[in-house]
Amino acid sequence: MPAHQPSSTATPTPSAVSRTPSSAGVPTGATGRILALDVLRGIAILGTLASNIWLFSTPGGPAAWLADGFATDDPVRTVLQALSNGKFLALLTLLFGVGLELQYRSIVRRGVPWPGRYVLRAAILFVEGLLHYVLVFEFDVLMGYAIASLVAAYLVGRSDRVVRVWGGVVAGVYVAAVVALTALLVGTSDADGGQQNGQGQQGQQAQQSGQDGQDAMAAAGDGAASLSSASWLDQVVVRLTHMDVFRIELLLIVPSAIVLFLVGSRLVRAGMFSTTAEGARLRRRLAWVGLGAGVPLNALTTWAGPGWVLVDRYLVPPLVALGILALGTTLVARLRPGASPGPLRRGVEAVGRTALSCYVLQNVLASVICFDWGLGLAGGDPWQVVLIWAVISLTLMVAAPLWLRRWPRGPIELVMHRVYDAGRR
Repeated sequence: MPAHQPSSTATPTPSAVSRTPSSAGVPTGATGRILALDVLRGIAILGTLASNIWLFSTPGGPAAWLADGFATDDPVRTVLQALSNGKFLALLTLLFGVGLELQYRSIVRRGVPWPGRYVLRAAILFVEGLLHYVLVFEFDVLMGYAIASLVAAYLVGRSDRVVRVWGGVVAGVYVAAVVALTALLVGTSDADGGQQNGQGQQGQQAQQSGQDGQDAMAAAGDGAASLSSASWLDQVVVRLTHMDVFRIELLLIVPSAIVLFLVGSRLVRAGMFSTTAEGARLRRRLAWVGLGAGVPLNALTTWAGPGWVLVDRYLVPPLVALGILALGTTLVARLRPGASPGPLRRGVEAVGRTALSCYVLQNVLASVICFDWGLGLAGGDPWQVVLIWAVISLTLMVAAPLWLRRWPRGPIELVMHRVYDAGRR
């Protein structure tokens, strides 16, 4: 990834980009990559695993977790899920926007029209996401990223005013939709609660019996509610036949990603990753707002009840992610230049450099460990889930540096790069 980070807020032109200093006060590693981005991307990848691992470890698999409305009566599990839910996915999305801006600057610097062949890159990402969804994981984000990146790519080179208008419209519609859905969920939850209180014990037992019957029919029917015990091939069939259910999240992922991509792009132009006084001031403000306001809000939405699940996962986490981005960049900027990284930092950086491959691999490993066609460890207590997350994270942090000793990119990144290059011929 290019290390050039101009801090001007004006839209770059080919001549302006070509005159940009090569480092411009941005801390880079031995490979010339921006150090903070690799570290933060690695944290984001491991953080998304901390969120997704609950999907794999739930008896019945992701479909059962979705059918339960994301609810849990275990306070330990509630706290552990709250620590990761949505925040690191939002961080990863912001970093994708940063990468999009860097690609834009690199292409414009060479005098090549934008977005040009970026459409091919997005198409390749979409195909990779589709394969990941069908073969591995119901809640893939790569397809959503591919769709959103096409829209963001056409906006990233426009003026700040155009970006603010389009970003504001998308964000406004998105927030309004989430608020409306949340009001519906909260209202439905309250109505169900009142009805249940009026039924008495006999009515509750009948309702529970009916629910058990529905669950039994679902399990005996198409198997969508018992994916963890199904064979791998059956899981693939369920994902294909229930794509309308599992992929409905794209309606939330795509508009959110468009906005966060544009925010990430504009943070680069505002000097987010520079070591200047302006960059430090920007990071300090974002850290205070993101962590000072976002964390308390996130605590409130976590304990507000299952009706607030959409706000808790999609609206508040981007605010917290901005704080994590600012704090992480500040800490990396304070590292002693030229210092040899320890094993922890080396592992996290390597995961960040092979982010796409590690994202897919961690879901493959989680499937093997949790589902019955593998080790069948789904259904343990919360601390077992944490242990599974730790084992997979450690595996990635050991495997990624070893891979990078031999190849410059992760395996999926290499395939994507070669397909993209083949399209030039």
